[in-house]
Amino acid sequence: MNLKNLVNWMCWKLLTNSLLAALLVTQVGLGQTRPQPVPSAVQSLTGTDQYVRPSAAAPSGLVLALDSVLVRIDRDNPLLKPYSSRAAAARAYAEGARSWMAPMVGGGVFMAPYPMQMVMDQRDMGYGMIAIEQDIPNPVKQRAKQVFQRSKAAVEEAGRGITLNRLRSDAKGLYFDWLVLEKRRSVLAENRQILQTMKKLADIRYPYQQGSLGNIYKAEGRLYELDNMVTMTESEIQRKRIGLNTLMNRPQTEAFGIDTTYCPTEPQPVVPSTEEISQIRSDILRMDKQILSMRAGIEAQRAQARPDFRVRFDQMQPLAGTKSMMPTQMTIMGMISIPVLPWASRMYKAEITGMEQDIAAMRYEREGMLIETQGMVAQMLTDIRTMRTQLENYERRVIPTIRKNYDTQLIAYEQNKGDLFVVIDAWETLNMTQMDYLTRLQEYYRMIVSYERELEK
Repeated sequence: MNLKNLVNWMCWKLLTNSLLAALLVTQVGLGQTRPQPVPSAVQSLTGTDQYVRPSAAAPSGLVLALDSVLVRIDRDNPLLKPYSSRAAAARAYAEGARSWMAPMVGGGVFMAPYPMQMVMDQRDMGYGMIAIEQDIPNPVKQRAKQVFQRSKAAVEEAGRGITLNRLRSDAKGLYFDWLVLEKRRSVLAENRQILQTMKKLADIRYPYQQGSLGNIYKAEGRLYELDNMVTMTESEIQRKRIGLNTLMNRPQTEAFGIDTTYCPTEPQPVVPSTEEISQIRSDILRMDKQILSMRAGIEAQRAQARPDFRVRFDQMQPLAGTKSMMPTQMTIMGMISIPVLPWASRMYKAEITGMEQDIAAMRYEREGMLIETQGMVAQMLTDIRTMRTQLENYERRVIPTIRKNYDTQLIAYEQNKGDLFVVIDAWETLNMTQMDYLTRLQEYYRMIVSYERELEK
């Protein structure tokens, strides 16, 4: 080796060692000996190492836990407000069901001659008449109608639970997606640091003919691709934030962060019975209230067979006044309806028959929903366990093996026994595997959300 080559080799060695030393110092501060981005994604799931950095919160530092988000939705979401109003309206209608109709008051003449008629006797001039008429509803009918209206209020109140469950499920989905995005952002940040280091090494080695210009361009291109992925991730996080703000009825762009240490609890592998499901599901509970309401409606229709009453009072005053020999007269009349007659009872009997058939249909629907829900829950538990097994395989076998290949290629490159092209290929495989793992993790979280939505947890 001549003197010029010896000097160039020593300069290159000095620069390389300095850069590697700086890199090692940086990584030691993170508890690592070499760039390793994988544990941030993998170990955060198992709880062995919460490597994921906190979510980028609002300037005020507001961080909302999932429970806080759900409480705000229950309290502030406008879609939940109409149910209480409709329930109050039904109760108001129930209070009016016991009221009477307004009385009828009338006036006129009775047995009065036409104008220009010859009147032979003052008694033939007729009478002036005042009449008062009042309908008196059957109290049994009123009570039945009142019970029916009150049952409608219970149906509306039960309907709120259905909407609340849907909103809670949407919020959990957004929150869990955000959790995965935070893990993805952390992995991308670590990988970017690794690529920057590899590019710096390539830049140092290239003047000394220890690398190719293509390796530099390839590393630079991968950096640009990572920048795009980071931009997309940041955009998705903003979308999730807007979605959660909308559900909480807050300004859409108001900034806040999430608790990145939160980890959804995997459900117990126990399929609930149909009886247990019927006590949990809001739609089943609402259906039960609807059946009770329809039964109250049947009782209200059956009460139509009972009679109603009417009282009428008439007073007649002779138009001749004191010239008439006829006294002031009155009429008091009581009337009663006869709803049991065939042409009068046909309508409410048909209503009773129709409502009974509706109840039967609803019972069949209820039974089908319970069986379907039970089957769906069983399938979800199977899918959750399968996905959990896959994730554990990624954590324990797939990613560690691919990481070892990457470490081997990196060491070879550090010792000038390998090529940067091979190191970048190993890193790409590792990065793709990490992204695939996070995609499966996101699907795993969504499975849990769907399971909790079915059982309203």
